[in-house]
Amino acid sequence: MVVTQIALQEAAPIMPSKIPEGETRGWIVPIGGAENKENDRHILERFVQVSGGDAANIVVIPTASRMHETGPAYERLFKDLGAAEVAVMDFDTRRDCQEPGRLRRLEEASGIFFTGGNQLRLTTLLGGTPVAKLIRVRNAHGVTVGGTSAGASILSEHMIAFGDEGSAVISGSVRLAPGLGLTNRFIIDQHFRQRDRLGRLITALAYNPFAIGIGLDEDTAAFIGPDERLEVHGSGGVTIVDSSEVSYSSIGEVGEGQPVSVLGLRVHILVEGATFNLHTRLASPGSLVSAKQ
Repeated sequence: MVVTQIALQEAAPIMPSKIPEGETRGWIVPIGGAENKENDRHILERFVQVSGGDAANIVVIPTASRMHETGPAYERLFKDLGAAEVAVMDFDTRRDCQEPGRLRRLEEASGIFFTGGNQLRLTTLLGGTPVAKLIRVRNAHGVTVGGTSAGASILSEHMIAFGDEGSAVISGSVRLAPGLGLTNRFIIDQHFRQRDRLGRLITALAYNPFAIGIGLDEDTAAFIGPDERLEVHGSGGVTIVDSSEVSYSSIGEVGEGQPVSVLGLRVHILVEGATFNLHTRLASPGSLVSAKQ
C-alpha cells in the first residue's frame, strides 16, 4: 500500500480517528512494563497473534528509549515469536516523521509497537506529525497498536506525563499531556502496584471524570479489542478505576498540594482471564469462572 494525499488528509488532527464505515478498529495493547521476554513470553506472543500471526508485519518504534539495543532486541523477539516481517523505525527529529519512506513502511504494517523509556520524548518528537496522525488512521482501519511502559502511556488521548507516587489523591500531584490519541475512553498508568501509582491515577481522573483509569502492573497487558472489551493477560493485575458515577469531587476547590475528596468511584481488580467492557463499564470474571460440571 502506498501513502497517498487521501491517506494524509484522512489523518486529520482529530483524536481519535473516525472508524470508516464497514471496518473495525484494530486492537490497542498497553503493557505495564517489564513483560517476560524469556521463559513465558505469552504477552508478546499474543501481540503477534492479534497483529496477523505468522503473517504479522510489525514495526517497532524504540524512540522512547535512549538505549540503542532496545529496538533490535524487540526485533529479534518478534521474529522468534513467528512474525513474518519486523522492522525497527526510530525517530531522532520531528523532520524524520515527515519522510515518505517511513510513512509507506507504517502503511504496510499490521502491528505497531512502542517500547518503553520516556513518554515525553515520544510525544515531543511524534505529537502532531504525519506519523502520529497516520498511526491513528491505521488503527482505525484495523491495525494493532501497542506499547510497553512509556509506550503504553502514550496510546490514549490523555497521557500521564509524570506524577507523585503513593495512594493519596493530591491536587497537582500529576501532570497530563496530549498522548497519541488512539482513543479518549481511558487514561493509562503503568508499573502500577510496583510503584504505588493509585493516587496519581485517581487524581488524573478527578481532572477528567469521563475517562476510565487503567492501572497496569508489570508483566501484565490489557488487550482491548475492536468490540471495546478489555482482556487481561500476564502475571499481575489490572486496576480499573471507573469515575462515571462520581457524585462529588473537590478538585476544583482546593489548592495545589492539598488532599482531594472524590466520592462514588468504582474500582475493579482484574487478573488474567477477567474482562472489562469499556462501553458498558461492566467487569466480568470471564474465564476465571469454571463451567459447572
